Amino acid sequence: MAVPQASRAEVLVDTRPLWRILAERTYRPTVLTAGLVLYLVVRAMPTPEGLSPAGQKALAIFVLCLVYWVTSVLPLMVTSLLAMVLLPTTGVLPAKETYALFGNEAVFFILGAFILAAALIKCGLSSRIAIAILRRFGHTPRSLLLSLFLMNAFMSFFMSEHAVAAMTFPITLEIARVLRLPRDRSNYGRALFLAMAWGTQIGGIATLLGGGRAPLAIGMLRETTGQSYSFAQWTLAAWPIVAVLLVAGWQVIVRFFPIDIESVRDADVVIAEKMLRMGRPSAREKSIGLVMLATLIAWIVGGEEFGLANIALAGVIVIFLLRLLTWPDLERYVNWGVLLMYGGAIALGSALTRSGASGWIASVTVSRWAHSPLQVLAFISAVGILLTEAMSHSAVVALLMPVALGIAQQFGIDPRIMAPAVALPAGLAFTLPVGTPGNAIAYSSGYLRLRDMLVPGFVLVAIAWLAFNLTAVYYWPLIGLGVGR
Repeated sequence: MAVPQASRAEVLVDTRPLWRILAERTYRPTVLTAGLVLYLVVRAMPTPEGLSPAGQKALAIFVLCLVYWVTSVLPLMVTSLLAMVLLPTTGVLPAKETYALFGNEAVFFILGAFILAAALIKCGLSSRIAIAILRRFGHTPRSLLLSLFLMNAFMSFFMSEHAVAAMTFPITLEIARVLRLPRDRSNYGRALFLAMAWGTQIGGIATLLGGGRAPLAIGMLRETTGQSYSFAQWTLAAWPIVAVLLVAGWQVIVRFFPIDIESVRDADVVIAEKMLRMGRPSAREKSIGLVMLATLIAWIVGGEEFGLANIALAGVIVIFLLRLLTWPDLERYVNWGVLLMYGGAIALGSALTRSGASGWIASVTVSRWAHSPLQVLAFISAVGILLTEAMSHSAVVALLMPVALGIAQQFGIDPRIMAPAVALPAGLAFTLPVGTPGNAIAYSSGYLRLRDMLVPGFVLVAIAWLAFNLTAVYYWPLIGLGVGR
């Protein structure tokens, strides 16, 4: 009897080599087991000279989280929660102190900034700004490319760079489509998506709003030393690097990918149509824009006096008091899991510092290779840039900040230096698609091949590292951040 077509089960044959199938299926349990084994080994080994028993326990937790953060075998926020469970259960910190660290001001500043950025996206104001910039300045191939690059950078001053990349990607894709750019051989197509990705990353380090790296570093600094940065102080420290990278990034893009089209008239028509469909700005858009502007001014003028988190949350409250948005409007735009990641990272960093483990790590690693504050800074920034090409920016900060603070104590460096020394390089991933969501989104367009990102990205990374160190040596002392010799 014939078997009905609908009842036949499809049989899929995996033709990959056996070793690859086994490696894929055993990767996760192998990494989970390796992390656990390393944790137990560090716990059980004789306590090294200069390290306290509490420091040894904190170091074991740090090693476990390092393995899981680097491999992403668990979500970043779950690894942070694991750290928060282990700290009190192993006796490194009392439970009350551990969970109190989760309420760090940096976590609530990030929450407020996320919600304000979500309000801009939800009401459509961010898209309106992007379209308006492109319509005003993008009338030739060169000016359109430059407008896209600078627009992404400018918007990342005030919103998460990841949100900016996600928002401007459809616009960039539409431009490429109407210009009929072939995916396999269009220099202009490659340049468009590289400009989108690099613009968001360069702009993302300019202020405390471009991502969670800077607030996380400042939160760990405050929890350890009581010192901090105002909104204006951070921007003042970062702007020379941003300025250099905007110029350098533009030059790298146009030199590696010379413009190979003569007109963008079709794109002009599409952008004008999008602007026409949006109509006039609504009262809600104007009101949310005013609230955001007032919040930004308050951060700059009164950030030190009133606290960055207080101002951010006040802006959020005003939005809801005026009924500009409802809570369900914002829920899908805010990455709640990231807050868990930051809280756990701050708690682990504080435990490493209080127990003396961070100082011990510094004494057996960097202190052996670097013999001056300048060498220390060059080393930390290089490690930060290399790590951020392969793992989350925030995880890089969580891993490096405790060690950097321990190094600062050993070398007599102002610990305030270490927050930008770790957080700024951790945002400069230009080479690999996995380095940042912006790179991944651009790569997903199909216009960029891996080799299109590797060589230009390496050139910009080298420029970024040099720009950072020259800024730290010659500019930071002028604004009260002396590095020493």
